[in-house]
Amino acid sequence: MLTWHSDDALLQQYGLKANDAILAEEKHMSLYPELMNNREAKLLAGGAAQNTARGAQYLLPADSVVFFGCVGKDKNADILQAANKEAGLQVRYRYDEEQPTGKCGVVITGHNRSMCTDLAAANCYKIEHLKENWETVQNSNAYFVGGFHLTVCVPAVMALAEEAAKENKIFALSLSAPFIPQFFKDPLDETSHYWDYVVGNESEAAAYAESHDLKTTDIATIAKHLANLPKKNSKRKRTAIVTQGTDPTIVAIQGEEDVRSFPVHPIDSKEITDTTGAGDAFAGGFMAGVVKGESLERCIDMGSWLAALSLRELGPSYVLLDHPPVS
Repeated sequence: MLTWHSDDALLQQYGLKANDAILAEEKHMSLYPELMNNREAKLLAGGAAQNTARGAQYLLPADSVVFFGCVGKDKNADILQAANKEAGLQVRYRYDEEQPTGKCGVVITGHNRSMCTDLAAANCYKIEHLKENWETVQNSNAYFVGGFHLTVCVPAVMALAEEAAKENKIFALSLSAPFIPQFFKDPLDETSHYWDYVVGNESEAAAYAESHDLKTTDIATIAKHLANLPKKNSKRKRTAIVTQGTDPTIVAIQGEEDVRSFPVHPIDSKEITDTTGAGDAFAGGFMAGVVKGESLERCIDMGSWLAALSLRELGPSYVLLDHPPVS
Protein backbone atom coordinates (compact mmCIF):
# COMPACT_ATOMS: atom_id res chain seq x y z
CA MET A 1 0.00 0.00 0.00
CA LEU A 2 1.43 3.37 -1.11
CA THR A 3 0.05 6.24 0.97
CA TRP A 4 0.51 9.94 0.27
CA HIS A 5 -0.99 13.08 1.78
CA SER A 6 -1.78 15.17 -1.29
CA ASP A 7 -4.37 17.54 -2.72
CA ASP A 8 -7.38 17.47 -5.04
CA ALA A 9 -5.17 18.03 -8.07
CA LEU A 10 -3.80 14.48 -7.88
CA LEU A 11 -7.33 13.10 -7.53
CA GLN A 12 -8.44 15.03 -10.59
CA GLN A 13 -5.39 13.91 -12.54
CA TYR A 14 -6.40 10.28 -12.17
CA GLY A 15 -10.17 10.71 -12.04
CA LEU A 16 -10.40 9.64 -8.40
CA LYS A 17 -12.98 10.60 -5.78
CA ALA A 18 -12.04 11.91 -2.34
CA ASN A 19 -13.60 9.08 -0.28
CA ASP A 20 -13.81 6.02 -2.50
CA ALA A 21 -12.27 2.65 -3.33
CA ILE A 22 -11.93 1.40 -6.91
CA LEU A 23 -10.07 -1.17 -8.97
CA ALA A 24 -7.34 0.30 -11.15
CA GLU A 25 -7.75 0.68 -14.89
CA GLU A 26 -5.01 1.27 -17.43
CA LYS A 27 -5.28 5.05 -16.91
CA HIS A 28 -4.35 4.60 -13.23
CA MET A 29 -1.17 2.56 -13.69
CA SER A 30 1.17 5.56 -13.70
CA LEU A 31 -0.14 6.50 -10.24
CA TYR A 32 1.98 3.81 -8.58
CA PRO A 33 5.40 4.89 -9.89
CA GLU A 34 4.41 8.50 -9.20
CA LEU A 35 3.78 7.60 -5.57
CA MET A 36 6.91 5.45 -5.37
CA ASN A 37 9.05 8.31 -6.65
CA ASN A 38 7.67 10.77 -4.10
CA ARG A 39 9.78 10.90 -0.96
CA GLU A 40 6.75 11.82 1.16
CA ALA A 41 4.83 8.69 0.15
CA LYS A 42 4.88 5.75 2.58
CA LEU A 43 4.97 2.07 1.63
CA LEU A 44 2.88 0.04 4.08
CA ALA A 45 1.42 -3.45 4.36
CA GLY A 46 -2.21 -3.49 3.26
CA GLY A 47 -4.90 -5.73 1.82
CA ALA A 48 -8.43 -5.23 3.18
CA ALA A 49 -9.17 -8.71 4.53
CA GLN A 50 -5.52 -9.06 5.54
CA ASN A 51 -5.84 -5.83 7.54
CA THR A 52 -8.87 -7.31 9.27
CA ALA A 53 -7.00 -10.53 9.98
CA ARG A 54 -4.11 -8.61 11.55
CA GLY A 55 -6.58 -6.58 13.60
CA ALA A 56 -8.39 -9.66 14.88
CA GLN A 57 -5.08 -11.33 15.74
CA TYR A 58 -4.09 -8.17 17.65
CA LEU A 59 -6.92 -8.88 20.11
CA LEU A 60 -6.81 -12.68 20.16
CA PRO A 61 -4.38 -15.26 21.61
CA ALA A 62 -1.28 -16.07 19.56
CA ASP A 63 -1.77 -18.10 16.38
CA SER A 64 -5.55 -17.68 16.45
CA VAL A 65 -5.97 -16.28 12.94
CA VAL A 66 -4.93 -17.63 9.52
CA PHE A 67 -5.11 -15.55 6.34
CA PHE A 68 -5.47 -16.99 2.84
CA GLY A 69 -4.52 -14.98 -0.25
CA CYS A 70 -2.30 -14.79 -3.30
CA VAL A 71 0.94 -12.82 -3.78
CA GLY A 72 3.80 -12.65 -6.22
CA LYS A 73 7.37 -13.71 -5.61
CA ASP A 74 8.75 -10.25 -4.88
CA LYS A 75 9.82 -7.79 -2.19
CA ASN A 76 6.27 -6.55 -1.62
CA ALA A 77 5.28 -10.07 -0.57
CA ASP A 78 8.20 -9.96 1.87
CA ILE A 79 6.85 -6.68 3.32
CA LEU A 80 3.47 -8.33 3.90
CA GLN A 81 5.10 -11.34 5.49
CA ALA A 82 7.10 -9.14 7.86
CA ALA A 83 3.99 -7.21 8.94
CA ASN A 84 2.06 -10.44 9.48
CA LYS A 85 4.90 -11.96 11.48
CA GLU A 86 5.03 -8.88 13.70
CA ALA A 87 1.28 -9.20 14.30
CA GLY A 88 1.53 -12.93 14.97
CA LEU A 89 -0.71 -13.69 11.98
CA GLN A 90 -0.39 -17.03 10.21
CA VAL A 91 -0.64 -16.95 6.41
CA ARG A 92 -1.32 -19.51 3.72
CA TYR A 93 -0.24 -17.71 0.56
CA ARG A 94 -0.55 -19.00 -2.95
CA TYR A 95 2.50 -17.66 -4.81
CA ASP A 96 1.77 -16.75 -8.42
CA GLU A 97 4.58 -17.33 -10.89
CA GLU A 98 3.64 -14.53 -13.29
CA GLN A 99 1.88 -11.67 -11.51
CA PRO A 100 3.46 -9.33 -8.94
CA THR A 101 1.98 -8.79 -5.49
CA GLY A 102 -1.06 -6.53 -5.65
CA LYS A 103 -0.74 -2.88 -4.70
CA CYS A 104 -3.01 -0.06 -3.62
CA GLY A 105 -2.40 3.65 -4.12
CA VAL A 106 -3.96 5.75 -1.36
CA VAL A 107 -4.29 9.49 -1.81
CA ILE A 108 -5.15 11.26 1.44
CA THR A 109 -6.85 14.65 1.27
CA GLY A 110 -7.81 16.05 4.67
CA HIS A 111 -9.58 13.21 6.51
CA ASN A 112 -10.60 11.50 3.27
CA ARG A 113 -8.78 8.68 1.51
CA SER A 114 -9.10 7.57 -2.09
CA MET A 115 -7.97 3.99 -2.74
CA CYS A 116 -7.02 2.66 -6.17
CA THR A 117 -6.14 -1.03 -6.20
CA ASP A 118 -4.28 -3.09 -8.78
CA LEU A 119 -5.09 -6.64 -7.68
CA ALA A 120 -2.36 -8.28 -9.82
CA ALA A 121 -1.49 -11.57 -8.05
CA ALA A 122 -4.41 -11.16 -5.64
CA ASN A 123 -6.61 -11.70 -8.69
CA CYS A 124 -5.01 -15.12 -9.24
CA TYR A 125 -6.18 -17.01 -6.18
CA LYS A 126 -7.39 -20.53 -7.01
CA ILE A 127 -9.80 -22.78 -5.16
CA GLU A 128 -7.26 -25.59 -5.56
CA HIS A 129 -5.05 -23.78 -3.04
CA LEU A 130 -7.91 -23.66 -0.55
CA LYS A 131 -8.57 -27.38 -1.04
CA GLU A 132 -4.89 -28.14 -0.50
CA ASN A 133 -5.20 -26.42 2.88
CA TRP A 134 -8.65 -27.73 3.73
CA GLU A 135 -7.49 -29.10 7.07
CA THR A 136 -6.96 -25.50 8.22
CA VAL A 137 -10.51 -24.68 7.11
CA GLN A 138 -11.91 -27.64 9.01
CA ASN A 139 -9.98 -26.70 12.15
CA SER A 140 -11.34 -23.13 12.11
CA ASN A 141 -14.43 -21.96 13.98
CA ALA A 142 -15.20 -18.85 11.94
CA TYR A 143 -14.65 -17.56 8.41
CA PHE A 144 -14.37 -13.94 7.35
CA VAL A 145 -14.35 -12.98 3.66
CA GLY A 146 -13.60 -9.56 2.23
CA GLY A 147 -16.04 -8.53 -0.49
CA PHE A 148 -13.10 -7.78 -2.78
CA HIS A 149 -12.61 -11.54 -3.16
CA LEU A 150 -15.90 -11.71 -5.07
CA THR A 151 -13.94 -10.20 -7.96
CA VAL A 152 -11.39 -13.03 -7.75
CA CYS A 153 -12.55 -16.55 -6.88
CA VAL A 154 -16.23 -16.97 -6.02
CA PRO A 155 -15.94 -20.80 -5.80
CA ALA A 156 -13.50 -20.41 -2.89
CA VAL A 157 -15.90 -18.06 -1.09
CA MET A 158 -18.78 -20.46 -1.63
CA ALA A 159 -16.75 -23.43 -0.41
CA LEU A 160 -16.19 -21.61 2.90
CA ALA A 161 -19.83 -20.52 3.04
CA GLU A 162 -21.14 -24.02 2.50
CA GLU A 163 -18.72 -25.49 5.04
CA ALA A 164 -19.87 -22.92 7.60
CA ALA A 165 -23.55 -23.74 7.02
CA LYS A 166 -22.95 -27.49 7.11
CA GLU A 167 -20.95 -27.39 10.34
CA ASN A 168 -22.86 -24.49 11.95
CA LYS A 169 -19.75 -22.30 12.00
CA ILE A 170 -19.64 -18.52 11.69
CA PHE A 171 -19.53 -17.00 8.20
CA ALA A 172 -19.01 -13.25 7.92
CA LEU A 173 -18.57 -11.00 4.89
CA SER A 174 -17.55 -7.39 4.41
CA LEU A 175 -19.11 -5.38 1.59
CA SER A 176 -15.64 -3.77 1.27
CA ALA A 177 -16.42 -1.01 -1.28
CA PRO A 178 -19.42 0.54 -3.08
CA PHE A 179 -18.44 -1.04 -6.39
CA ILE A 180 -18.92 -4.55 -4.98
CA PRO A 181 -22.74 -4.35 -4.69
CA GLN A 182 -22.82 -2.12 -7.79
CA PHE A 183 -20.84 -4.29 -10.22
CA PHE A 184 -20.57 -7.68 -8.51
CA LYS A 185 -24.20 -7.93 -7.45
CA ASP A 186 -24.77 -11.53 -8.58
CA PRO A 187 -21.85 -13.16 -6.70
CA LEU A 188 -22.66 -11.00 -3.67
CA ASP A 189 -26.25 -12.22 -3.73
CA GLU A 190 -25.05 -15.80 -4.13
CA THR A 191 -23.17 -15.54 -0.84
CA SER A 192 -25.91 -13.64 1.01
CA HIS A 193 -27.80 -16.80 1.99
CA TYR A 194 -24.81 -17.78 4.12
CA TRP A 195 -24.04 -14.53 5.96
CA ASP A 196 -24.18 -14.78 9.74
CA TYR A 197 -22.62 -11.31 9.87
CA VAL A 198 -22.43 -8.73 7.11
CA VAL A 199 -20.42 -5.55 7.69
CA GLY A 200 -20.26 -2.38 5.63
CA ASN A 201 -20.14 1.39 5.85
CA GLU A 202 -22.85 3.87 4.92
CA SER A 203 -21.57 4.32 1.34
CA GLU A 204 -21.51 0.57 0.75
CA ALA A 205 -24.97 0.18 2.26
CA ALA A 206 -26.30 2.96 0.01
CA ALA A 207 -24.71 1.29 -3.04
CA TYR A 208 -26.37 -2.00 -2.06
CA ALA A 209 -29.74 -0.28 -1.74
CA GLU A 210 -29.40 1.36 -5.14
CA SER A 211 -28.27 -1.80 -6.94
CA HIS A 212 -31.10 -3.79 -5.36
CA ASP A 213 -33.72 -1.11 -6.02
CA LEU A 214 -34.68 -0.74 -2.36
CA LYS A 215 -35.84 2.83 -3.00
CA THR A 216 -34.44 4.12 0.26
CA THR A 217 -31.32 5.81 1.57
CA ASP A 218 -32.22 5.27 5.23
CA ILE A 219 -29.38 3.29 6.78
CA ALA A 220 -31.53 1.59 9.42
CA THR A 221 -33.96 0.38 6.74
CA ILE A 222 -31.12 -0.94 4.59
CA ALA A 223 -29.53 -2.73 7.57
CA LYS A 224 -32.87 -4.33 8.40
CA HIS A 225 -33.25 -5.50 4.82
CA LEU A 226 -29.77 -7.07 4.88
CA ALA A 227 -30.49 -8.80 8.18
CA ASN A 228 -33.70 -10.37 6.91
CA LEU A 229 -32.57 -11.77 3.57
CA PRO A 230 -33.21 -15.53 3.14
CA LYS A 231 -30.71 -17.56 5.17
CA LYS A 232 -29.32 -21.07 4.72
CA ASN A 233 -28.30 -21.82 8.32
CA SER A 234 -31.38 -21.23 10.45
CA LYS A 235 -29.48 -22.06 13.64
CA ARG A 236 -27.94 -18.57 13.66
CA LYS A 237 -29.68 -15.23 13.26
CA ARG A 238 -28.02 -12.87 10.82
CA THR A 239 -26.59 -9.60 12.12
CA ALA A 240 -26.10 -6.65 9.75
CA ILE A 241 -23.71 -3.89 10.85
CA VAL A 242 -23.34 -0.52 9.12
CA THR A 243 -20.65 1.85 10.33
CA GLN A 244 -20.96 5.60 9.74
CA GLY A 245 -17.57 7.08 10.50
CA THR A 246 -17.87 9.17 13.65
CA ASP A 247 -21.67 8.74 13.69
CA PRO A 248 -23.25 5.81 15.55
CA THR A 249 -22.97 2.27 14.21
CA ILE A 250 -26.29 0.79 13.10
CA VAL A 251 -27.08 -2.87 13.84
CA ALA A 252 -30.06 -4.95 12.71
CA ILE A 253 -30.72 -8.55 13.73
CA GLN A 254 -32.78 -11.03 11.73
CA GLY A 255 -36.36 -11.24 12.93
CA GLU A 256 -36.06 -8.32 15.36
CA GLU A 257 -38.17 -5.22 14.81
CA ASP A 258 -35.92 -2.68 16.48
CA VAL A 259 -32.72 -1.50 14.83
CA ARG A 260 -30.02 -0.64 17.35
CA SER A 261 -27.52 2.22 17.43
CA PHE A 262 -24.11 2.18 19.11
CA PRO A 263 -21.88 5.23 19.68
CA VAL A 264 -18.31 5.01 18.41
CA HIS A 265 -15.21 5.52 20.54
CA PRO A 266 -14.70 9.30 20.55
CA ILE A 267 -11.59 10.69 18.88
CA ASP A 268 -10.64 14.33 18.42
CA SER A 269 -10.35 15.31 14.76
CA LYS A 270 -6.83 16.57 15.49
CA GLU A 271 -5.83 13.00 16.42
CA ILE A 272 -6.93 11.53 13.09
CA THR A 273 -3.89 10.73 10.96
CA ASP A 274 -5.43 8.53 8.28
CA THR A 275 -8.84 6.90 7.76
CA THR A 276 -7.39 4.18 5.52
CA GLY A 277 -8.22 0.76 6.92
CA ALA A 278 -10.48 2.02 9.71
CA GLY A 279 -13.34 -0.13 8.43
CA ASP A 280 -11.01 -3.13 8.21
CA ALA A 281 -9.93 -2.45 11.79
CA PHE A 282 -13.54 -2.29 12.95
CA ALA A 283 -14.23 -5.64 11.31
CA GLY A 284 -11.10 -7.10 12.94
CA GLY A 285 -12.07 -5.96 16.42
CA PHE A 286 -15.67 -7.01 15.93
CA MET A 287 -14.74 -10.49 14.68
CA ALA A 288 -12.30 -10.94 17.56
CA GLY A 289 -15.22 -10.35 19.91
CA VAL A 290 -17.45 -12.75 17.99
CA VAL A 291 -14.84 -15.51 18.13
CA LYS A 292 -14.39 -14.96 21.86
CA GLY A 293 -18.14 -15.30 22.38
CA GLU A 294 -18.60 -11.75 23.62
CA SER A 295 -21.97 -9.98 23.69
CA LEU A 296 -23.03 -7.93 20.67
CA GLU A 297 -22.42 -4.73 22.63
CA ARG A 298 -18.91 -5.85 23.50
CA CYS A 299 -18.14 -6.91 19.91
CA ILE A 300 -19.22 -3.52 18.56
CA ASP A 301 -17.17 -1.79 21.24
CA MET A 302 -14.09 -3.83 20.37
CA GLY A 303 -14.50 -2.94 16.71
CA SER A 304 -14.96 0.73 17.47
CA TRP A 305 -11.95 0.78 19.78
CA LEU A 306 -9.65 -0.82 17.22
CA ALA A 307 -10.92 1.51 14.47
CA ALA A 308 -10.15 4.54 16.66
CA LEU A 309 -6.67 3.14 17.29
CA SER A 310 -6.11 2.73 13.56
CA LEU A 311 -7.25 6.29 12.84
CA ARG A 312 -4.33 7.58 14.88
CA GLU A 313 -1.82 5.72 12.70
CA LEU A 314 -0.75 6.00 9.08
CA GLY A 315 -2.35 3.25 7.09
CA PRO A 316 -4.09 0.16 8.47
CA SER A 317 -1.85 -0.31 11.49
CA TYR A 318 -2.04 -0.44 15.26
CA VAL A 319 0.28 0.49 18.11
CA LEU A 320 1.72 -2.81 19.26
CA LEU A 321 0.87 -3.28 22.94
CA ASP A 322 1.27 -6.38 25.05
CA HIS A 323 -2.24 -5.99 26.43
CA PRO A 324 -4.52 -3.84 24.24
CA PRO A 325 -6.69 -1.82 26.67
CA VAL A 326 -10.14 -2.39 25.17
CA SER A 327 -12.66 -0.89 27.56
